[in-house]
Amino acid sequence: MESQVRGGTRWKRFAVVMVPSVAATAAIGVALAQGALAASFSVSGQSFKVTANQLDGTGFVQYGALDQGYTLAGDKTVHPVAVSAFKSATIQNMCQSVVTPGIPLLGSVSLTLKAGEDKPVEASNLYIDVADLETDATFTNINIGVAAKDSTKGPGMKGGNEQSNPNGFAQEADRAVLKNVKQTAWATTAGTFKLSGLKMSLSTGTHECY
Repeated sequence: MESQVRGGTRWKRFAVVMVPSVAATAAIGVALAQGALAASFSVSGQSFKVTANQLDGTGFVQYGALDQGYTLAGDKTVHPVAVSAFKSATIQNMCQSVVTPGIPLLGSVSLTLKAGEDKPVEASNLYIDVADLETDATFTNINIGVAAKDSTKGPGMKGGNEQSNPNGFAQEADRAVLKNVKQTAWATTAGTFKLSGLKMSLSTGTHECY
């Protein structure tokens, strides 16, 4: 069975619904020695934006969670997110941007990373903590309303110190194809993350991927 979704979803609201009982990094991804078990960490005070022509992932699961972190002023805070996880994924023409404001004499400074233009980015055991997503999505053999801890199609929940309700809502699919991706995220972790044709640039002002 295939299910197509066209348009955007405000995941900030969605994640709050999915986690009723649970009291940015500038890098594209974090390669972890644990492989399949992604670690939890305190996120920075900066979210980042990502675009891609297409993300083709196998072994998909999505569930709600809360990311603990800091504001840029150093105050502790939490962010509701939808964790999108894939056993494996390829990403075509990926762009990531993060803007650091308030730098003396310079104002805002933008870091932009691009990869996968000629050869797709490859990732395994990929977890993306999403705050906002717009895409055209096609799911193969999707199950909606699975208890997060009982999902068998994806790589499983992060574990560790993750703040998420294992009995809460989740959805899973054998395959998820996301086209024309625009998303804002707080964190990305992966067992492996291979960035073909990586290009990095720094510029003054606000220059985001979208």
